[in-house]
Amino acid sequence: MLKKKEKYNVAVMGATGAVGEQLLRILEERDFPIDEIRLLASERSKGKKLIFRGEEHEVRVLGKDSFGGIDIVLVSAGASRSREFLPHAVSAGAVCVDNSSAFRMDPEVPLVVPEVNPHAIASHKGIIANPNCSTIQMVLPLCAINKEARIKRVVVTTFQSVSGAGQQNILELENQVTRLSERASHYGIGEHNVPEELISRFSHQIAYNVIPHIDVFDKNLYTREELKMVNETRKIMEAPELPVTATCVRVPVYYAHSESVNVETEKKLTRKEAIDLLKAFSGITVIDDPAGGKYPMPIDVEGKDDVFVGRVREDGSVASGINMWVVADNLRKGAALNAIQIAEVLVGE
Repeated sequence: MLKKKEKYNVAVMGATGAVGEQLLRILEERDFPIDEIRLLASERSKGKKLIFRGEEHEVRVLGKDSFGGIDIVLVSAGASRSREFLPHAVSAGAVCVDNSSAFRMDPEVPLVVPEVNPHAIASHKGIIANPNCSTIQMVLPLCAINKEARIKRVVVTTFQSVSGAGQQNILELENQVTRLSERASHYGIGEHNVPEELISRFSHQIAYNVIPHIDVFDKNLYTREELKMVNETRKIMEAPELPVTATCVRVPVYYAHSESVNVETEKKLTRKEAIDLLKAFSGITVIDDPAGGKYPMPIDVEGKDDVFVGRVREDGSVASGINMWVVADNLRKGAALNAIQIAEVLVGE
């Protein structure tokens, strides 16, 4: 367990990545009680300097001996590195909050969204898992609804931004959009395809396109991303038999994921009742005025902490069901912010 202190020594593993940058920014914004900050990354980032609380800090190369004296490790360096290095961090006495998929489904590791299941943190054995970004933003409205009307089934389709796949994918979308704009001005508006050499991170062109899969396909033809949403939702909500099905789509948006979520409930809820439940739940902001053109969109949600819900309506195809449109910044609530909220519970903030 974490020893109570006034300030803590914190390591950020994967400090130079997109989520690592957000971790540092949010630690500053929320004035997390830090004594020492230690920035860790791969060999290619050796010597790079980052600013934290107005001071330069040099990035160190991640190694098995990187964790001496560290209390909390905030991790965003990929599943293979988490599996390799986190046991050494735990042996050194640190508690790790891991943003990768490495330990999420380990029965010995709590999988936590603080607004939903903060009690699970107490059972940690040195590692606490941060859920998948698309799962995090969905379970908040699910939990809000489930408190009043037990959920029988969940159907979700995600529309996920390119930043969810890493910094290089943001650059790939930028490059493709630039090339297509140049081609259109030269050849005319009918030129929609980019050269093959500009398609490296995704399986297909992402600019002006949607790709109906994220991650690799499993034997059952669902993707790993879709199966993460199913299994992680069940674990977080402590409902191992909850019927959940997902379709995950990559869209040409830089930041923030959107989701169309349909829930069937045991007890019928009106639209107003559902909205009232959502408004009362911590971490959710409701924007729902279809007549006035007001509903959550990625361009408005980028940089925000809450999960935003709109287009709430009753599902007329079943006796009791609700449709919702759910949007959140995948790098903040979907990753860095959720990890820091877990750390705040750990230190009793």
